[in-house]
This record gives sequence, C-alpha cells and structure tokens, in this order.
Amino acid sequence: MSQLSMHSPVIDITITEFDGAIVSLDWGWSPFQEPTPLLLEAKRQLDLYFDGELTEFDLPLCPMGTKHQEKVWKAMRDIPYGETRTYGDVAKELGSAAQAVGTACGRNPIPILIPCHRIIASAGKLGGYSGDGGLYTKRALLVLEGALSVEEGKALEDAGALG
Repeated sequence: MSQLSMHSPVIDITITEFDGAIVSLDWGWSPFQEPTPLLLEAKRQLDLYFDGELTEFDLPLCPMGTKHQEKVWKAMRDIPYGETRTYGDVAKELGSAAQAVGTACGRNPIPILIPCHRIIASAGKLGGYSGDGGLYTKRALLVLEGALSVEEGKALEDAGALG
C-alpha cells in the first residue's frame, strides 16, 4: 500500500492506494509517504475540490465493506455536488432502514471522495459525521459545496447543533 498525505482547509488527510485504486482517506498525516501517479492525481483533484474548481472526482475507488455498505456508498456517490439527501431518502431508495444507512456512512473508508457529508438527518439537521472534527468538518464541506450557507452553518453552531 502506498500513501500520500496533504494539507486541506479542514484538516490534514492521508490517501491510501492499493492495487491501482484508492482504498482509504484518513484524517491526519502519515510518516510513510510513497507518492504514486494515482495518489498525485488524487491530491490534485482534492486540491481543486477544496479550491471550489472540481465538483466530481474521477478516481478508481475500492472501498471494502459489506454488500449493503457498498450500495450505500454508491448511492452517496450519486448525490450531486452541492446537494444533500436524508438518511431516510437513501434508505427508501435502497429499501433499507435509515439507521443502517447511517451505520454505512460511519464506516465509509473514503470520506470526501465518497461524500458521506452529503447525507443529513431529517428536518435539516446535520446528523453525525465520523471524520475528524465531526460535525464541524461536515458543516465545512457542505458550506464549501454551497449546500449550506455560511449563515446556516453559523446558526447550527449557535444552536449547539455541532457539539
């Protein structure tokens, strides 16, 4: 497995490649850096995403999970940039339960590239986020994509919905 770490506006992230596909995106910096052409391309695309210049990733991904998790992760990838769906919306689409969708979101090994931040709770609440920084990170990504205004994000914070 090869890894490449990078800075982002949210937090440092480490991208891992195995056998020609991205298998994980982790929070933090890895001491084991081995840039490959794929990892350098992933970094380039992520930099463009964080700069607001890329709305769809074109990278080979190979997340490892159950069949249900893989279906949820596919559904997440189908949510367009700047849009959200509720856990219930995705559950209905897949013939599943909202809690099972939430569990799959929490086990997503490739956040951002598989945009679990685009799935929110009902009534406009953010729900959970397992990435470093939790709901603050989720809010930052939704604001970056325009799915949540800065004012809406601030209102959620003021209401104590992020802590």
